[in-house]
Amino acid sequence: MTNTKNGSNQGMVPEARAAMDQFKMEAASEVGVNLKQGYNGDLTSRQAGSIGGQMVKKMCPVHTLSFERDCRTAVGHCVRILYTAEWT
Repeated sequence: MTNTKNGSNQGMVPEARAAMDQFKMEAASEVGVNLKQGYNGDLTSRQAGSIGGQMVKKMCPVHTLSFERDCRTAVGHCVRILYTAEWT
């Protein structure tokens, strides 16, 4: 059920819509999905998801840091540690 009383079903500003469509086309190109203007109901769920995932990666970049340190459980061993941090 759509609730239009509180404005949750209102469209975007036309300029924002155009920018978002362009952003979506660029993301599709980057992941190798042929996206066309208008209806794209022939895309698989995987293809559509890869486009959305690429858009999220661009909007919310996550950086990783990798380094080696001595293992705390085995003397003389090194383990690779991978930390993921969001930089704002």
